[in-house]
Amino acid sequence: MTRLVPHPTATRLHGIAPTIFTEMSRLAVRTGAVNLGQGFPDIDGPPEVIAAAVAALQGGRNQYAPGPGVPELRAAIARHQHRHYGIDLDPDTEVVVTTGCTEAIAAALLGLVDPGDEVVVLEPYYDSYVAMIQMAGGIRRPVTLTAPDFRLDLDRMRAAITPATRFILLNSPHNPTGTVLNRTELQGVADLAIEHDLVVITDEVYEHLVFDVEHVPLATLPGMAERTLTLSSAGKSYSFTGWKVGWATGPADLVDALLAAKQWLTFTSGSPLQPAIAHALDDLPDWPAELARDLHTRRDLLCSGLKSLDGVEVFVPDGTYFVTTDVGALGWEDAMSFCLALPERAGVVAIPSQVFHDDPTGPGRHLVRWAFCKTPELISEGLALLGRADLQA
Repeated sequence: MTRLVPHPTATRLHGIAPTIFTEMSRLAVRTGAVNLGQGFPDIDGPPEVIAAAVAALQGGRNQYAPGPGVPELRAAIARHQHRHYGIDLDPDTEVVVTTGCTEAIAAALLGLVDPGDEVVVLEPYYDSYVAMIQMAGGIRRPVTLTAPDFRLDLDRMRAAITPATRFILLNSPHNPTGTVLNRTELQGVADLAIEHDLVVITDEVYEHLVFDVEHVPLATLPGMAERTLTLSSAGKSYSFTGWKVGWATGPADLVDALLAAKQWLTFTSGSPLQPAIAHALDDLPDWPAELARDLHTRRDLLCSGLKSLDGVEVFVPDGTYFVTTDVGALGWEDAMSFCLALPERAGVVAIPSQVFHDDPTGPGRHLVRWAFCKTPELISEGLALLGRADLQA
C-alpha cells in the first residue's frame, strides 16, 4: 500500500490553534457577557457610504471585480496616500485591493517569504502574523515591546537581525498595545532596513485612529519608498469592519508578489463594496479624524473606569481600539485564566494579550486587552459590572 506523505504546508499548519477572537467571542455569546474583547464597532460608518454600496448592488455591479481591484478604488487609494502623506503612486501598478488587511498580510507573507527566511516582528503581535509566517515557512524573530511604555528598543531590533533576515513586519499604530511609533523609532527601523537590505511590510490599518500623536508612514522616510509594502484597510477607518475591503501599496515588484499570492486566496471579493469605499476615501476624507476624536473620548472613559478597579494597572494607548492592563496583582496565574473566568465573575469578556507572545510565561503573562470601539453606554455597562464583581483570584 502506498503511504501518503503530508504536504510540507500541511505539516507547517499542524498545531495552529483557533484564533483567540473566535474563542472569546463564542464565550461572550454563550454567557451573554458584555464583549469588550473583539475589536469591532457597535455603530456603522457613514450612511452615504452604505447608500453608495446599495446603489452599486442595484446598479449591476455584482460580478467578479478585477483581481487587483476596481479601477476607481485603486485610484482613490492612490489619492488617499497622496492627500494624507504626499506619497505618489501609480494606481495601475502600485496599488492592489485585498479582502481586508488580514488578506493583505497573508498575501504579502505568502508572496514574499521563502522557507527559512527570517521575519523580524514586533511582539505582542496580531495573531495572523504567527499563522502566516508559519504557513510561508518563515522564521519569526520577535522584538518585544514591554510595559509600561511599550516603546521600540532599537538595540533589541538590531540584535534580532541575522544574515538570514529578509523582512521586517512592522505594525504601527500597534495592536494590541496602542503604541504609535515616533519619528525617531521609525528612522531607526529605516536605518536598519537600509543597512541590511531588508524589505519592510507595514501594517497601518489603524493609521487614522491616533490620539494626540502623529502617524508617520515608514514609506515617507528617505530611502524607504522602494523597500516598503504598506498595508491598510477601510474597515477600521470608516467603521465597516465586516466589509473586508483593504489594500496594499508600494513598489510594483512588491505589489506584484503580493498579487501573485492573493490570486490563489480570494482572487477578488466585495465587488459592489469597492466603489462605495472609493466614495468614502474621495468624498469623506475627514470622517476618520472625526471618528478618532470620538474614540479618544471613549478611550478615556474606559481607561478611567479600569483605573478605578483595585489591582488593575492601566496603560493608556496612543492609538487603535484597545487599552492594555496588567492584572497580575489580582492573583491570577495568568491573563488567560483571568479572561476565561471573567464572563462568569463579572459578565464581561476581554482578550488575554498573553496569547500574542511566543512565551506565555514572559512579559505578557498578565496583560489583558480591552476594546473601546463600543458605544459609551456599553462601555459604561461593562465597567459597572466589573466594579461590582470580585476580580481577585
